[in-house]
Amino acid sequence: MRLATVSFATLLCLSAQTTDPGRKQFEGLCAGCHGAEGAGGEHASNIVSSRGARRRSQQELGEIIRKGVSAAGMPAFDLGEREMDQLVRYVRSLVAPAIENPAAGDAAAGEAFFAGKGQCASCHKVQGRGGLAGPDLSDLAEQRTQAEILESVQTPSARITPGYQVVTARLRDGRRVRGFARNESNYDLQLQDLEGRFHFFRRDQIAELAREEKSLMPALSASVIEAQNLMAHLTRLSASASPPPGTGKLEAYPTFSDIVRPKKGEWLTYHGQLGGNRHSPLDQIHAGNVAGLAPRWLFPIPNSQRLEVTPVVVEGVMYVTTANEAYALDAATGRPIWHYARPRTRGLVGDAAGGINRGVAVLGDRVFLITDHAHLIALDRVNGKLLWDVEMADYRQHYGATSAPLVVKDLVISGVSGGDEGARGFVDAYKASTGERVWRFWAIPAPGEPGSETWIGRALEHGCGATWLTGTYDPAADLLYWTTGNPCPDYNGDERKGDNLYSSAVLALKPDTGKLAWYYQYTPHDLHDWDAQQTAMLIDAPFGGRPRKLLAQANRNGFFYVLDRITGELLLAKPFVQKLTWATGIGKDGRPIVAPGSEPTVEGAKVCPSVAGASNWMSTAYNPSTGLFYVMATENCEIYTKSSAWWEPGKSFYGGAARNLPGDPGKKYLRAIDIQTGKIAWEYPQIGPANTWGGVLSTASGLVFFGDDSGAFAAVDAKTGKPLWSFHTNQLWKASPMTYLAGGKQYVGVAAGSNVIAFGLP
Repeated sequence: MRLATVSFATLLCLSAQTTDPGRKQFEGLCAGCHGAEGAGGEHASNIVSSRGARRRSQQELGEIIRKGVSAAGMPAFDLGEREMDQLVRYVRSLVAPAIENPAAGDAAAGEAFFAGKGQCASCHKVQGRGGLAGPDLSDLAEQRTQAEILESVQTPSARITPGYQVVTARLRDGRRVRGFARNESNYDLQLQDLEGRFHFFRRDQIAELAREEKSLMPALSASVIEAQNLMAHLTRLSASASPPPGTGKLEAYPTFSDIVRPKKGEWLTYHGQLGGNRHSPLDQIHAGNVAGLAPRWLFPIPNSQRLEVTPVVVEGVMYVTTANEAYALDAATGRPIWHYARPRTRGLVGDAAGGINRGVAVLGDRVFLITDHAHLIALDRVNGKLLWDVEMADYRQHYGATSAPLVVKDLVISGVSGGDEGARGFVDAYKASTGERVWRFWAIPAPGEPGSETWIGRALEHGCGATWLTGTYDPAADLLYWTTGNPCPDYNGDERKGDNLYSSAVLALKPDTGKLAWYYQYTPHDLHDWDAQQTAMLIDAPFGGRPRKLLAQANRNGFFYVLDRITGELLLAKPFVQKLTWATGIGKDGRPIVAPGSEPTVEGAKVCPSVAGASNWMSTAYNPSTGLFYVMATENCEIYTKSSAWWEPGKSFYGGAARNLPGDPGKKYLRAIDIQTGKIAWEYPQIGPANTWGGVLSTASGLVFFGDDSGAFAAVDAKTGKPLWSFHTNQLWKASPMTYLAGGKQYVGVAAGSNVIAFGLP
């Protein structure tokens, strides 16, 4: 902030706290121990920076003053009601965030000064606007007291924000990099240069590290009025404020073109590529050296017992999530760079209540995340600050959100969860720059709309059809593919006779408008909760003697499907599990040939596969060199029953239940399917209870990585299924693996339990 000098004493006089009548009470009773400004003295601690003091209410502070703290040597003070109220208010003003006690002045004029004459915005961002050569100040007044803000503008070097000490790294190769030491240890340094790019160094790469004692920010120099107005602005900065209009500029890498054609070693989307195929071109780790693979780092995420995230890696930075939280990590070491968090939402029902989140999307300088209560938010990729927040749906109507969004062009696209609680599913598209909604496609039609005639009965109002899994996109055809969930009630079709469009289907949508190009319904009139929320993988390969644009899916209902993704024509449908009793096949018309006795009954009917499906949302992969599609397949059956139970707010709308067969826990296999014939080329059986949810990863070196039912992370040969390597994590798998380059080395990343683990070679 380049301005003409205003003394700290003058600035302090501008603060509302200097006229507080409790100040004299504090000076007479407390300052001798705690210091004149509460910052600590010879006999007592700093109460200004004490987290405990900041969390306490005025009533709690009053009780402490009245009773004292004998263990800390603080006496009790028996004050009159008026004197106690004055003292408590003043103490609270010392420790309270500035937003609770903003400075007097013209905040609008202060904002203009910040952005203009003061040149503050050349270094600091506020709600997405400004520079990167200093901390983001969007929530300054929520994080700092008024006194701390005063100190920072007058003597910036007295309290440098952690992670913003300026250093210059002289590297052994002769380069020099100057910037902020965002995180460091005896072994590594995460440095953000003054343009906002991150650099990650091992200590053995650094010949010399010079630290600058002074902050980059000069002391405030301004007229008294300008300073007063600036303080009025700064002490009102809150993350909850609405971003100003026009904060929509997207900057920097990756552009959408980069996402379409990612650099080798980048993992820029949930599946690594827009087509949904987790096949990587990386080949440093191969059959000849995979035996040496071992954990290189581990990052624990507190309070997360069910990580389902797939990491995204951009320019050496890894982004991982749990419910309502995101972390940016050094992808080579796992060291944290920033952390965003908001409280979990109380009162949720369904999957979102379990704290599930599967990851982020990225575009330019933004990271996109969905929250448990069905909001879509944008974070600054450099510092994790909130840029915008939009509500996709009202969580009080049983909506949630669990999976990573998808970026297509300048849009961020997401679905919602809540598909067993009666929430009507939809797919939404928002402008990446501003969060403005562009279109919505309802997965379940409203009464009177096309498709509603496939719902005969009263179930349509709560027909479900959630859209929670990340979709795929074909840039050449300019088509978006999104799968839909089961209809409700799950197990009783008496009040929803008909096909129940567009449940348990794949939708081909025009991404600019959300218009439907075609659809294919895998399980018309689904009665077994077999949603189609499995990856709609896009493959370019010969089929039937000529090149085809294919869409392949191993569906939860037990059939492996290959479609023409331009027209929706069914090309192949074959069982990929042996325990399949609900249908005898798929007819030439693309519809299943439903077997008699496969519907749930009041007494219960044994049907295969189980409600968890022959497969589920776990990732699949396809290796173009082998022509094989890899899937974790489950052989299992269950007893399905139906009931007349009807929809009630806050409850699941099942209309029945499914229960395990006694003594038959099922069995899981890693299977390789020939996409030309649907035949199983090889399988690798698991030993365990068949209750894990880990997917697969294929690499150009001929490896397939997966989470084994035993709790091991393992690799097999892509051609033969021969086991090559394993590492026991002793975790129940809930996430799918990915791979990336960091520092020129290949890593394989996966979430196991509450940890993110990166495996690499020595």
